[in-house]
Amino acid sequence: MEKIRALAIDGPAGAGKSTIAKAVSRELNWIYVDTGAMFRAIALFLTERGTDTDSEEAVAAALDGVDIALRHENGEQRIFLNGRDVSAEIREEAVGNMASRVSVYPAVRNKLLFLQRQLAAAQPVVMDGRDIGTVVLPNADTKIYLTASAEVRAKRRLRELLLKGQSAELAEVQRDIEARDYRDMHRETAPLRQAEDAVLLDSSDMSAAEVQRKILSLVRGSRER
Repeated sequence: MEKIRALAIDGPAGAGKSTIAKAVSRELNWIYVDTGAMFRAIALFLTERGTDTDSEEAVAAALDGVDIALRHENGEQRIFLNGRDVSAEIREEAVGNMASRVSVYPAVRNKLLFLQRQLAAAQPVVMDGRDIGTVVLPNADTKIYLTASAEVRAKRRLRELLLKGQSAELAEVQRDIEARDYRDMHRETAPLRQAEDAVLLDSSDMSAAEVQRKILSLVRGSRER
């Protein structure tokens, strides 16, 4: 399979994938594709519509009415749901949890798969998610599996929530993260796992700058092979 110029970053919730992916994409001058935001947009759509998300059939039927678009404005990626900018709304914790639940449905994943591959075929991309290196871009020339302990990820997430003015308890945040890990790793369709050719990076004791430097070194090294 011919390699494509792409960096695939997979890993569990709270591992810092989006933060690192954005920073690395700026350094490489590649397009950043936040696949998690795309799933969150679908979750928001289903929630606002009042869809029975326990029913795969109901979710599949509802998807005919959803349109998701990515736009880059002033160096930042914005996500639009049926023409409406929902970049802020999709970051709410409840939307993230809903995204994890509905992402187990093949109809949801297939809805986004074509768009994600189309983006990667058009230009070099940095893409992060749960199944980028295993399913979405199996021929990416660089693959990273970025993780950290559940405790460290919960502390990072708690800081983010508090900075946004949202109230939360560490124990509750960690329970949510562990529950999301279980769902992501045990779903029938495209479960979270490390691709065989991915480099494992545990960021528990690493700064964001250290992770970024390591990934940039790996990407640049792949160009020389």
